[in-house]
Amino acid sequence: MPGFEAEMADFERYDAQVVGISVDSIPSHIAFARSIGGIHTYPLLADFHPKGEVSKKYGVYKEDKGHCERAIVIVDKQGIIRYIDVHVISEAPDNAQLIEVLRDLE
Repeated sequence: MPGFEAEMADFERYDAQVVGISVDSIPSHIAFARSIGGIHTYPLLADFHPKGEVSKKYGVYKEDKGHCERAIVIVDKQGIIRYIDVHVISEAPDNAQLIEVLRDLE
């Protein structure tokens, strides 16, 4: 997530809003943000109750595990999902690929 902060100007260039979403509670989000030195440039959404409702809409909630996948979802201004990348928790997403997708949406 610090990678998004470091490249926020690139996302802003394409009028993109970064939002962090997890099924963790607000106190967990606060603790997480503090643990990485803060998140200052985009909001975090606690998809906590009803648990996973937002994640379910994007098809990344794992009902059997009670948590969502680590995923990147790009939604265009009309609300249409244009890109989904699900990856293991230890992998960091490639921001260059995300910027390319945003560029193609222009």
